[in-house]
Amino acid sequence: MIRRLEQKDAPFMLEWMHDESITCNYRYPFASMTLEKAKNFIKYSFDEENQHFAVTDDKDEYLGTVSLKHISEKDHNAEYAIVMRKKAHGTGAAERATTQILKYAFDDLGLHRVYLNVLADDIADRELFENCGFDLEGEFKDAIRMGNRYRNLAWYAMMNWKEKSMEKTD
Repeated sequence: MIRRLEQKDAPFMLEWMHDESITCNYRYPFASMTLEKAKNFIKYSFDEENQHFAVTDDKDEYLGTVSLKHISEKDHNAEYAIVMRKKAHGTGAAERATTQILKYAFDDLGLHRVYLNVLADDIADRELFENCGFDLEGEFKDAIRMGNRYRNLAWYAMMNWKEKSMEKTD
């Protein structure tokens, strides 16, 4: 289930932010996050351009964050992102949250396209995105520098499923 982020989620957010096994594939220095910074992020986590949601279990415990970022009314697209606490890995929560946020993106926001990028060698995340229906659009070679080496990015996207079904009937 997804819902708007709440202040009570901040300590759980810090758990994944301070877990090197999760943040090793991210460029942002999450290890420097404090409780105060996490609470501030939550305070400003939802506006017209960026919308971050909590992924929760059936008891409303925060499991991760799923987001639509850089929402463009002009182009009708947004960037998708997700990160989960270690306890949620392998539970199917990420797939369920992805399905819910895509439904929100296409049905409620009326977006045409949702896209993402991931490290090309991050096989587990790529499998998640492909299982959720994202299509590989291509790979950018040496797109970013992490540590002392360049890394490739794989780019994925999904088009609005209602628009796809309408095209088939035309």
